[in-house]
Amino acid sequence: MDDFTPSDLKTILHSKRANLYHLEHCRVLVNGGRVEYVTDAGKRSLYWNIPIANTTSILLGTGTSITQAAMRELAKAGVLVGFCGGGGTPLFTANEVDVDVAWMSPQSEYRPTEYLQAWVRFWFDDDLRLAAAKAIQHARVDQLRKQWSHRHLRDAGFAVDAARLDELLARTTRQIDTAQDGTFLLTEEARLTKALFKLAVDTVKYGDFTRAKRGSGTDPANRFLDHGNYLAYGLGATACWVLGLPHGLAVLHGKTRRGGLVFDAADLVKDASILPQAFLSAMRGDDEQQFRRNCIEALTRSESLDFMIDTLKDVALDTAGKVAP
Repeated sequence: MDDFTPSDLKTILHSKRANLYHLEHCRVLVNGGRVEYVTDAGKRSLYWNIPIANTTSILLGTGTSITQAAMRELAKAGVLVGFCGGGGTPLFTANEVDVDVAWMSPQSEYRPTEYLQAWVRFWFDDDLRLAAAKAIQHARVDQLRKQWSHRHLRDAGFAVDAARLDELLARTTRQIDTAQDGTFLLTEEARLTKALFKLAVDTVKYGDFTRAKRGSGTDPANRFLDHGNYLAYGLGATACWVLGLPHGLAVLHGKTRRGGLVFDAADLVKDASILPQAFLSAMRGDDEQQFRRNCIEALTRSESLDFMIDTLKDVALDTAGKVAP
């Protein structure tokens, strides 16, 4: 069998990679030519392999360090690395700042330009930028309907009231269609998420719940929502990097936020895959590791990164096609 070099690993499509990592209290290094993370168990050190060919992004949390050699191999394989605090927040330092995480994008002079050129063709037109935002929100609604009705969720104990969900999504679809500006669209996005929280609470019989600001929630569901959303942000950052789209070219979450496009991309899967799992795990008493594993399984099962990439590609090309000659 021929040997592969780290740069050869980029030939594996990011949309087909299965792994997201959130690591704490460990060292990431190169050992025997492989990228591994090392944990201490008493007087012993335990080494765990990171399959970089099958990894999209890595979040390095509390008590972690990484060697220059490991960063070199990760960059060659096209793995995004984020530096964050416990549970994915807060921000420490970065060259690409997104949603309280420091994303280090792999350096490459050969990123695709087709989708960036299409994106900037329409991005400076307010009406077309709104059209792109509407397209993303419509895709979000479609993904919500598909994932919340999935048999796997029902089998896990998240048997949502289908009629109530359809009513919520139908109203949001009408509001998206009639939105006159981004502010109205953002308001409707928040309204739907709030209604979905209520629907999830009723579905699993969670009891009283109020969504707290990041890092301020003390109940399990709030903590899991914060944690899980950062996994979605990791996929969003990966999707943007794969397509060569700068994170600052947002269509909905503000032109003044450098990471706004990652918010836009993460919207496609956050409520669809993370929200129900947060309440399921909270009710079961899962720890963070169990919750994270379930989220990653849900994101992989729903092919969320594929969905993000395909949606951004379609939005870029379709909206650019509306630009007047």
